Amino acid sequence: MQTNTHESHLAEHFHHTQTDPHKRASGLSDFILGAQDGLVNVLGVVLGIAAATNDVRVVLVAGLATTFAESISMGAVAFTTTLADADLYQSEREREYRHIIETPNLEIKEIRDIYASKGFKGELLDHIVDTITASQDVWVAVMMAEEHQLAPVDRKTAIRAAWVVGLSAIIGSLVPIAPFMFLPVATSMWMSVLVTALVLFAIGFYKARVTVGKPMKSGLEMAVIGTLSAMAGYLVGVLLKVPPLP
Repeated sequence: MQTNTHESHLAEHFHHTQTDPHKRASGLSDFILGAQDGLVNVLGVVLGIAAATNDVRVVLVAGLATTFAESISMGAVAFTTTLADADLYQSEREREYRHIIETPNLEIKEIRDIYASKGFKGELLDHIVDTITASQDVWVAVMMAEEHQLAPVDRKTAIRAAWVVGLSAIIGSLVPIAPFMFLPVATSMWMSVLVTALVLFAIGFYKARVTVGKPMKSGLEMAVIGTLSAMAGYLVGVLLKVPPLP
């Protein structure tokens, strides 16, 4: 009997940690943000420049300039945005400490309402409320998570987000540029669209695999939306096409 129980525990542990593990924070959203932005924006730029000039050197210069300007800008935005989230968390946390000192009865009622809405009642609800409100730190932590839906953010998180977004923007940006390094401009334009669409599809597919949703649908949506967005650059290039030199 003990052997069967032990084997059952081992099987459950393997399933929990290997077969269907929880996904830890991995910067997936930061990677998708940077890579998608780099792919779509640079594709739009190189298509527009190629359609307007038909000069591969101009296309490469414009594409590379956009790549590095984009990556620095995106990294900086990720950094400042994450710091803003950290400042918001800290300000709300300090406000909650003030509230539980200045209006404790109201804050206790909020805790009770939160857990009553989860289905707890009677003595069990009283015990939960008493346990949480016995410690100011626990009390505030619960309010931050349950009432405000906020999670703590620090400077290291902001730096990591900036690096992930910036580097993924560079990697994504190089994809639509690459064909112009090896192929004629006309061929490179279509190849750039195709390769970029495939990479966007792969990103959408992977996102759905590690989060929720249907991988094929997610991949197709990202590929279609990204490609159509980039085609705006191509249309601008066609409309403002530079006439050939006499």
